[in-house]
Amino acid sequence: MLRQPAVAGYFYQGTAEALRSQVRSFVTPDLHRIPALGILSPHAGLMYSGSVAGAVYSHIKLPDTFVLIGPNHTGLGAPVSLMAKGRWETPLGSVLIDELLAGSILGKSRLIREDSLAHLKEHSLEVQLPFIQYFKPTFKIVPVQMMDTRLETCLDLGKAIADAIVERRSTRGGEEDAGVLIVASSDMSHYVSAETAKRKDHLAIKEILKLDAEALYSVVREEDISMCGYGPAVAMISACNLLGATTAKLVKYTNSGEVSGDFDKVVGYAGIVVS
Repeated sequence: MLRQPAVAGYFYQGTAEALRSQVRSFVTPDLHRIPALGILSPHAGLMYSGSVAGAVYSHIKLPDTFVLIGPNHTGLGAPVSLMAKGRWETPLGSVLIDELLAGSILGKSRLIREDSLAHLKEHSLEVQLPFIQYFKPTFKIVPVQMMDTRLETCLDLGKAIADAIVERRSTRGGEEDAGVLIVASSDMSHYVSAETAKRKDHLAIKEILKLDAEALYSVVREEDISMCGYGPAVAMISACNLLGATTAKLVKYTNSGEVSGDFDKVVGYAGIVVS
C-alpha cells in the first residue's frame, strides 16, 4: 500500500525544492552527532515547530530504521495501530516500511493491531519524515499510532518494541543500536499562556530527563498537561530503558508565540535525545 502525504502543502511545503529549502533553514549540518536510542520530536506545522525538530535531528546519528510512535488525532483505526507493509510518500520521495521489524513488534503484543486506516490522514508521523529524508536518502520506518494511552498500553508497546530490537540485535551480531531509532512524536502544552506552558512543560520534561516513564505519565495527568503525545513518549522511554538508556538531553524548548507573536495562547515544543 502506498500511503500518500496527508499534510503536504499545509504543515510543510508541498514541492521537493521548497520542502528541502524549508528543512535546510531549520537544521545544523555540521554538528557532532551522537548515537541515540530514542528522541522526542514535535509535529506541528514546520513554521512553528521546525526549529525544534531540526535541532533534534541535527544532533543524532541517523540509523537505517525508525520506529515512529505518534498520537492518533483523527480517531480512526485501532487503539494501537501499526502499519506493517507498504511505503509512505512525501515530496522528497518514498520510504519503505521495515516489514520484518514491524512483524516482530506485532508478534510481541496482544494490544497492537495491524492497521493502516489510522495512518491515512494523521500528521504526527508524516512531519518527521522530511527531516530524516533531508539527511538520509534511504531508510525504513515502522509507523505506530496510539489512541489508547493507558499506562499499561504504553508500557506494553515499549516492551514489544524493545524486545523486537533486542531480537534484531541478536541476528545482527549484537551491534549496539541495531540500526533502529525510536521516535516519540509529541507537542507539549496546548493553548495556554507561554508562562503556563513553560512551567507545566518543564514538569514533564524533568521526568523525561530522569528517564522515568511512569512518573511522566503521572505528572501529565495530575498537572493536566495538554501534551498530546505523552503516550508515545512513555512508550519510547520505557523501550529505551529496556535497551539500556542512561541519559537524556533537552536539545531545545520553545513555543509557537516565538513565531506568531501571540504569547497568550501557545503550543509548546520540546526536543529531547535519549541515549
